[in-house]
Amino acid sequence: MLGSTRKARRAAVRGFEALDARLPLSEPARNGVRKVFPDHWSFLLGELALYSFVVLLLTGVYLTFFFDPSMREAVYRGPYAPLQGVPMSQAYLSTLRISFEVRGGLLIRQMHHWAALLFVSAIGVHMLRVFLTGAFRRPRELNWTIGVTLFLLALLEGFAGYSLPDDLLSGTGLRIAQGIMLSVPVVGTYLSFLVFGGQYPGEDIVSRLYPVHILLVPGLLTALITAHLLLVVTLKHTHWPGPGRTGRNVVGLPFFPQYTAKSAGLFFALSGVLAALGAVAQINPIWTYGPYRPDVVSIGSQPDWYVGFLEGALRLMPGLETRLWGHTIAWNPLVTAVLLPGLLFTVLYAYPYFERWITGPTGERHLCDRPRDRPVRTGLAVAAVSCYAVLLLAGAQDILAFVFDVPLPGLTRALRIAFFLVPVAAFWLTRRVCLALQWRERRLLTDGEESGLVVQGAEGGFEPQHRALTPAERYAVLARERPLPPASSGRARPRRRDRLRSALGAWYHQDRIDFPATPKQRRRAAGTTKGPDRERRSGER
Repeated sequence: MLGSTRKARRAAVRGFEALDARLPLSEPARNGVRKVFPDHWSFLLGELALYSFVVLLLTGVYLTFFFDPSMREAVYRGPYAPLQGVPMSQAYLSTLRISFEVRGGLLIRQMHHWAALLFVSAIGVHMLRVFLTGAFRRPRELNWTIGVTLFLLALLEGFAGYSLPDDLLSGTGLRIAQGIMLSVPVVGTYLSFLVFGGQYPGEDIVSRLYPVHILLVPGLLTALITAHLLLVVTLKHTHWPGPGRTGRNVVGLPFFPQYTAKSAGLFFALSGVLAALGAVAQINPIWTYGPYRPDVVSIGSQPDWYVGFLEGALRLMPGLETRLWGHTIAWNPLVTAVLLPGLLFTVLYAYPYFERWITGPTGERHLCDRPRDRPVRTGLAVAAVSCYAVLLLAGAQDILAFVFDVPLPGLTRALRIAFFLVPVAAFWLTRRVCLALQWRERRLLTDGEESGLVVQGAEGGFEPQHRALTPAERYAVLARERPLPPASSGRARPRRRDRLRSALGAWYHQDRIDFPATPKQRRRAAGTTKGPDRERRSGER
C-alpha cells in the first residue's frame, strides 16, 4: 500500500513537471500568492464595486431567461388584479411575470437593482478616495482614466437597465432623454430617429437597449475592470505613511491566505446584504406605475440617484431658446444635459495632468496624501460634492415643496442661488478646516496631546498635562510631501502660459503650515515620500 502511494506521488510530480514545462504557470502562480495587497479599510471600496458587479452579472443572467425585449402590444392576464385587461408591451408584461410568476423572480430582480445602485455608489466613493489621497498621480494616470470611464459606463448601464421594463416611470426618463437628443443643434433630430427607430416613442428602443445592457456595456466594463486590476497588480498599490512605509516599498497582506480570506468574506457579506435588501426593501415597484403611455406622466417621478443631478439641472435652468440660421437652440437641455456632463467628465479626465502641470515633474508617488495636507484639492472635491447635492435636491423640488409646504417658485429661486453659492462656501470652509487641522498637528508636535489631567503647581496655579506624541504618531505627521510651485522658466519675458502656470501653482500650494522639524527630520520625510530613483530621473529628463 505504501509503495503504491509513493508511485502515485512520483507520477503526479512527473506529470506536473511535464505540464509546467509546456504551460509554465508555477512561477506566476507562486508570485501571485506572494503578491501584497493593502490592509486599510478604505481600499475595500474598490472591492465593493467589483463584487457588486459580480452580483449584477449573476442576477442579470438569471433575468435574461425570462425577459422579452419587445414593444409588441399584449393584454395582461396575470395574477396582479389591478392590471387585468390592460394593454402593455411585452417588455412590461415579462417584467410583471418575473415579479409575480417566476419563482424567486422578484427577489432576483430587486437584488439586481440594489446591486446596480451599490455598483455606481462604490465606484463614485472609490474615485473620491483616490482623488482625495492623490492616488491618481504618476504612474497611475492611466488607471484613473480607466476608473472615470468605468464610472461613465456604469451610469449608461444603469440608465439602460432602468429603461428596459417600459413602465411609466422609465418611459418618462426615456422621454427626457429624447428631449436631450433633440437639443443637440443640427443633428439632434437625426440622432433621435436613429436611437428610437422613428418618431418617438418608436418601436425599437427597448430591443436596442437590451443588447447594449446585457452585452455591449457589460463587455466593456469587464474588459476595463480586468485592465484596471492588471494595472493595480503591476504598479502596486499606494499606502498611508507610517513606520516602515515609504514611496519605494509596498506594505500589506499577502494574497494567500490572509487577503483571500478577507476578500472572500467581504464578497459573501455583500451578497448576503443584497439578498436581504432584495427580500425586505421594495425597490422600483413597476406594477404601481403601470405601463408607459406617451401622453401620461406620473406625479413625483424621480430617477435613481446617479442621474438625479441631471434632473435637478433641467429643473433649475430657465427655459431659454435662440433662433439661429433656421435652427432653434433650446438652452435648457443643451447646457444642463449635454454641456454640463461633458464638462464634468472632461475635468475628471484632465485633472491628474493639470495637477502635474502646475506642480512640476515629481516622479512616482506611492504614498497617500492626507486630505488635510492638500487643502485646495480637498476643497475642490467637497465643492463638487456640494454642487451635486444641490442638484439632487433640485431634482425633487416638487416633492420638497409639497412635503414642507413651501412655494415652488421660491424654492426654485433659492436652489438656483445655492447652486452658485454653496460650492464656493464649501470650498472656503474646507480649506479653513484643513488648515485648522494642520495647525492642531503643529501644536501637538510642539506641546503634545492633552492628557486630561491638571496639576497644581507649588505656587497654587493649575496647569494641564500633555502627553508627547509617540514616534509612530510623529512619523505619520511629519512624513508628508512639501510641494512647491513650479520653477520659473528663466525667460526674461515669461510667456503667458508660464505666467498662468506660476499663478495657478502659487494659488494651489499656498495653504501650508510648516511643522517644527530638524533638518534631519526634514531630510528623512523627503526620503520617505520620494518615489523610486529611476522614475524620478526619468521624470526630470
